[in-house]
Amino acid sequence: MQDPLAELVKVDPRSIGVGQYQHDIDPKMLAEGLDGVVEDCVNQVGVELNTASAPLLSRVAGIGPKLAGSIVAHRSQNGPFASRGDLRKVAGLGPARFTQCAGFLRIPDSRQPLDATGIHPESYDAVTRLAKGASVPVTALLGNAQAVQKLGLAGPRDTGLLPRAFADILAELEKPGRDPRGERVEFRFSDRVHSVEDLKPGMVLPGKVTNVTDFGAFVDIGVHRDGLVHISQLADRRVASPFDVVKPQQAVTVKVIEVDARRNRISLTMRPSDMGSYSAKAT
Repeated sequence: MQDPLAELVKVDPRSIGVGQYQHDIDPKMLAEGLDGVVEDCVNQVGVELNTASAPLLSRVAGIGPKLAGSIVAHRSQNGPFASRGDLRKVAGLGPARFTQCAGFLRIPDSRQPLDATGIHPESYDAVTRLAKGASVPVTALLGNAQAVQKLGLAGPRDTGLLPRAFADILAELEKPGRDPRGERVEFRFSDRVHSVEDLKPGMVLPGKVTNVTDFGAFVDIGVHRDGLVHISQLADRRVASPFDVVKPQQAVTVKVIEVDARRNRISLTMRPSDMGSYSAKAT
């Protein structure tokens, strides 16, 4: 609940079952595509080296299941990693793999302050030269938007950094360890409904989109059975594709049109004209 990504990586992406035509795709191609997306997500968020599980570490670029197990075993035997450089002591983790994975691993309490950021160790010297040119210690740059802006105006100087790399480093210095997932918004289902039997036509409820297909979207409203918002009920205008209106995991407000308890079917609408004078009390 506190860190869903760390738990979701333990599930085979194919088991999620999102996608109308998933079973029409070559299994190997599907696995490679889904695994690539999971790896990209993990790399963008970053992983805390001293607390991450083996399944989570195995999703970091350059680290597979075997090496992830070696990292966890080394951590158990020798204690927490004091710095990213200590990764080189792990059996099987050579220079090439270190270069590939180091930038995605975080050590918040490292003796090297940049180990807690997304800045790669190969750029540490460049950052040190930038800080020296600004006559401040590296620690004074972390989270200091004003100082970082001054660095941006001065340019990369003699660091040898390309413009794109320089811009990425400035962004990371300004907001070190920034989580690209953004703020977490609390979501709650209605306290009035807990099963299909509790539903009545006309109810306006909060929900979360669980799946999007060519013919509409399935929405979880907290009754252990997803309801369907047909494509014709997504908006007051003509919708060419449901993906133009909703996406998986999006929080939405829906109104119950029809309930067939015998067949466990729930028909919903999201059309604003159907909502009437909806207010927060309706949930």
